[in-house]
Amino acid sequence: MTTAAIIVAAGKGVRAGGTVPKQFAQLCGKSMLAHSVSALTSHPMITQTVIVIGEGQQDQARAIQLENVRFVQGGAERRDSVRAGLEALEGQDVTRVLIHDAARPFIPTAVIDALLAALDHAPGAVPALPVADTLAKGADTLGDNVPRAGLNRIQTPQAFHYDAILAAHRAWPDGEEATDDAQMLRRAGHDVSLVPGDAMLEKITHPADFAAAEARHAANLISRSAMGYDVHRLAVGEELWLGGVLIPHDKGLAGHSDADVALHAITDALLGTICAGDIGMHFPPSDPQWRGAASDRFLEHAASLVRDQGGIIDFIDLTLICEEPKIGPHRDAIRARIAEILQLPLGKVSLKATTTERLGFTGRGEGIAAQAMATIRIKGDIE
Repeated sequence: MTTAAIIVAAGKGVRAGGTVPKQFAQLCGKSMLAHSVSALTSHPMITQTVIVIGEGQQDQARAIQLENVRFVQGGAERRDSVRAGLEALEGQDVTRVLIHDAARPFIPTAVIDALLAALDHAPGAVPALPVADTLAKGADTLGDNVPRAGLNRIQTPQAFHYDAILAAHRAWPDGEEATDDAQMLRRAGHDVSLVPGDAMLEKITHPADFAAAEARHAANLISRSAMGYDVHRLAVGEELWLGGVLIPHDKGLAGHSDADVALHAITDALLGTICAGDIGMHFPPSDPQWRGAASDRFLEHAASLVRDQGGIIDFIDLTLICEEPKIGPHRDAIRARIAEILQLPLGKVSLKATTTERLGFTGRGEGIAAQAMATIRIKGDIE
């Protein structure tokens, strides 16, 4: 059986506030949409993923640089957008499909597994959480309680036999809106199974929901720290780049790239937090394409690898070791540039400078060394 996923990301998200639709807003280090894509595309049973976006959202969607996905333009209503995604899968030999709302960014693998297993016995399945609160009628004054036994809160992703849900959409009356795809399948005469939902699947609708989602995500993370170290020699005729800032000096650092020891040390520290080797493995000095390259590219790459694994960069501590130049006058600019590259608040980047009391190669002014410590928060079960 071939399984595809459809992520509905065509809404405007006006209730969530912000300057961009909520599906493109940053949450725990990357866009909400990217979280959903990561969970679905990494599942071994899902072979293709379609993202349904709204008119005029193409540039915002492509700016996220998502891999192994296909974009489809949606319609005026959610039902129209899902239908567009389903039609885009026709002829692709898809037998099962997961339909998910991008407003629910965190998808536990266990929920996906339960949904797909349920499709062995029913044409549709949805994750559900039993209603725990007391329910009552009323507007301005409290009315009668509503029995909550047997009531559930329905979440996404919802899973279906592809042919059945496509037929249900095609048969749905024009002008009538459905609460969700599972109700459309039921209207077509099919059963829909319930599987256990998860609090991580709570929908983000209002501005305060972002903070609650951050807290839910953080509760499942552990802290990891790693160290990076780099050295480059000082040479006449070279530019001196430190922390992404060009420093006026009579000598610069020599190396295959721009030889920015500060960014190189931070890059190695971040790679270490996810057991991803060192900078030379990703950008070998033997490769001519990296000759003279700006080291912010290396640091951005390391940060993206951390975020691709669901990690959050929590803190960077950098120490520069040299007799000259004096780092103090450039401290603020270096901190600001590192924070900009890593998309961090300035308060999460620390910079210190020291000398070796004229001892060793740094004491003789032959080179500059850098030590960096990176702390991230990440799932404890990464490989």
